[in-house]
Amino acid sequence: MHLLRSLFWYAAAFTSLGEALTTSLNGERTTIARLRQDVEERKWRLAKRDTDPALLYPEHNFSTPIDHFHNESMYEPHSNGSYPMRYWFDATYYKPGGPVIILQAGEAPATGRLPILQKGILHQLAIATHGIAVVMEHRYYGTSMPTPDLSTENLRFLTTQQALADAAYFAQNIAFPGLEMYGDLTSKNTAYLGYGGSYSGAFNAFLRVQYPDVFWGTISSSGVTKAIYDYWEYYEPVAEYAPQPCIAAQRTLTHIVDNILVGKNSTSLTMQLKNAFGLGDVTYSNNFANVLSYGIGNWQSLNWDPAVSSPEFYNYCANISDADVLYPATESLRTAASSLITQSGYNANTSIVNQMLNYIGYVNLTAIEPCTASNMTQDQCFSNHNVTFYHQDSLADSWRSWPYQYCTQWGFLQTGSGVPAGEEPLISRTLDLAYESLICNYAFGIYGPPDTDAVNKYGGYNISYPRLAIIDGEWDPWRPATPHAFGYGAQPRYSTASEPFILIPQSVHHWDENGVGLPGHFHFQSVRSASHTG
Repeated sequence: MHLLRSLFWYAAAFTSLGEALTTSLNGERTTIARLRQDVEERKWRLAKRDTDPALLYPEHNFSTPIDHFHNESMYEPHSNGSYPMRYWFDATYYKPGGPVIILQAGEAPATGRLPILQKGILHQLAIATHGIAVVMEHRYYGTSMPTPDLSTENLRFLTTQQALADAAYFAQNIAFPGLEMYGDLTSKNTAYLGYGGSYSGAFNAFLRVQYPDVFWGTISSSGVTKAIYDYWEYYEPVAEYAPQPCIAAQRTLTHIVDNILVGKNSTSLTMQLKNAFGLGDVTYSNNFANVLSYGIGNWQSLNWDPAVSSPEFYNYCANISDADVLYPATESLRTAASSLITQSGYNANTSIVNQMLNYIGYVNLTAIEPCTASNMTQDQCFSNHNVTFYHQDSLADSWRSWPYQYCTQWGFLQTGSGVPAGEEPLISRTLDLAYESLICNYAFGIYGPPDTDAVNKYGGYNISYPRLAIIDGEWDPWRPATPHAFGYGAQPRYSTASEPFILIPQSVHHWDENGVGLPGHFHFQSVRSASHTG
């Protein structure tokens, strides 16, 4: 028991080790075409991995009730059925008396979390505590499907409340195959600990509060415990901590674009702007503005480990903040760029024109060229207005799960329109709640705000409980949704042995999760809201 009491000090020590995986609570702006690509990319990257952890840890399924709450009308018609919740475990370091440590995989297939079982914080905690390490898949992700399809009606069982009850049910009833000689390893006789990052970080905070007699302690890493409908604050840490020449250029270029799209509201001028960027075949102006915001969204892909971190944010910054032309082919657009800048109300000096040309060159290189190579139209590549696509709801349409969660309860729609008047946003103000809610409208028939109270009832910014550790990153774009959201509603608090409250300096999104030398893995991306979890 002394070892368990020291766990939270030990966990705090590991917060410098960094994070491995980006969840679908992701800042990169996503389109329907990217949703399709994500599914295939996950398959490809798993196939290309040198050492697939799935070969090291057998896959198991645990029969779990589909509906834990027969007294709740929101789940009608109720179900008496069960579903196979997928999990993996490693008992290599287990000694009698050690805990069971569960990593919640969150809003993505749990196979992407297996490297954490192999070399990350889960592996490290298992060694330190002589525990059993478990990766648990969230309902409606991976193969843990409670229903035969992902229709809106069948997604009614996809709530954080039901998933929390899944975790408690597992802890109270699991019998680990091959460990029968150790007797009863349920929470009745064994300490259960939880870890998660991003959405799963919030999940673990809620788990400790909601089921304190089942989970002895939990660690919430970058836990977004405050559900927020219009999460314009996502870009605030980026604006504060990214290189300031880049931020200044981004604000200016975005303002130029908005002064034309919104300020001028001229069809011909808007078409001139689209044509200058090579995006004249993108029908909707908000889709066009969405493409322009891809580069600044790469901040969340930074990581302490160079083998994991993406350099793309700094590549983008180097492009738009350079006063010299980096793409010679854009010189033919100099007159057009100068005219657009002037009509937007800015002085078309050489420096700003060159930055605009570099902006155009970057968008062409990173977005338009891949689209052209795919033999798709620009609307097919970049539009979020395809109603037919959103009506697909088979199990193969796995992209539906996280959007359903954020459309119904979590929010986190990252807008430019929500930025206070007088402050220049980093993304276009045409990216508003109406645009970000298109998937909610078309996929699920949801036209109002999410029920964020269903999430925030667990504590929001003020959540706390003995043996609940809260670990966040100073530079994390999700920090305004965590208990470290100072200046946004969260209050400072002391860090104690019972309730560690730690802000890791100069770190981004749950950087404490992975260990050095993790094998190759993917960044799961979803519709930009979120992600993410996560």
